[in-house]
Amino acid sequence: MPNISVLLKPASGMCNLRCHYCFYHDEVKNREVESYGFMSEETLENVIRKALDYSDTACSFTYQGGEPFLRGLDFYRKAVVLQKKYNTKGLHISNAIQTNGTCLDEKWAEFLKENNFLVGISLDGTGFIHDRFRVDGQGEGSFVRVMEGIGLLKKYGVDFNILTVVHAMTAKKITQIYDFYKQNGFTYLQFIPCLNPIAREQERFAYTLTPKAYGHFLKTLFDLWYNDLKSGVIVHIQQFEEYVKMLLLMPANVCGMNGVCSCQHVVEADGEVYPCDFYVLDGYRLGSLNEVSFDRINEKRKEIRFIEESARMHEDCRHCKYAPICRGGCRRHRMPKNCFCMSYYEFFDYAIHRLEEAAALFQNACGDILHR
Repeated sequence: MPNISVLLKPASGMCNLRCHYCFYHDEVKNREVESYGFMSEETLENVIRKALDYSDTACSFTYQGGEPFLRGLDFYRKAVVLQKKYNTKGLHISNAIQTNGTCLDEKWAEFLKENNFLVGISLDGTGFIHDRFRVDGQGEGSFVRVMEGIGLLKKYGVDFNILTVVHAMTAKKITQIYDFYKQNGFTYLQFIPCLNPIAREQERFAYTLTPKAYGHFLKTLFDLWYNDLKSGVIVHIQQFEEYVKMLLLMPANVCGMNGVCSCQHVVEADGEVYPCDFYVLDGYRLGSLNEVSFDRINEKRKEIRFIEESARMHEDCRHCKYAPICRGGCRRHRMPKNCFCMSYYEFFDYAIHRLEEAAALFQNACGDILHR
């Protein structure tokens, strides 16, 4: 039996913020039921019990949304109790939670530390940049509240990463953002390219990330990262470290960088499983863990050929010199060719030799490159 990762949505698509570019808010608008409410403790128990029974030596649980903190602290206390109850095989269990950071308080921080949760905080740079699109229901920015939440994580010694959405403004201001992160001691960073709404990919919104802007962003950020690396300052940027791993003939941990989708289990609040966070749509239902097993869910995955279809490579990619490291990118970006193809080609032209140098540096340092 394989080790598996489960991504749960305890609050479905509900959130206390109204970020303009939120891909999940867009997804729920494109399905019959927008919100499945809060996940019940019965569903939580079924998910944990079946996941631990199915896994071999390790199992990871990630909580996401919407905003997963809305489900309340007692829900996560219950999750930890259930994990201990059903971990009869002595598996290694890891927990992570992705949050906008605005609901954190002392009790949350204490719980996260005591139970070794890795926390992902959504932050789009400095106050002015962050507050441009990450607003609440009244249109007020959330930066101050997010930074207060980060302060609590630091106070209690909770491990956390920063996740930044690369949109029109963050792409343009990446040098300022990078300096701000370093000044605040944020050294574990993820940058995720912004997506346009489903079926509106060709439209332009205030936040739309163009291929030209994304190419500029990648090259600028790489220069900052590489120069720090050469001077002995390590800032962990997931995307660049994944490229380094691939150059060292190691598999990428990010499925969108492997050229084919991985076997994911995204569990909505009602217990229904989907194959990817970008495809929590009616046509991709795999079955409910309240009713069926992981074996049946994986049979359904094969029936709809989700992974097999993702392995299709565009004809242009077959002849591209950077195919071994680009691999066509994430399925969600292919229309049918990756919408950021030009961005990646320019980036690799610009950075490939220095990426190879970075790989040699990491290899000489015993390969300690894994991002949390």
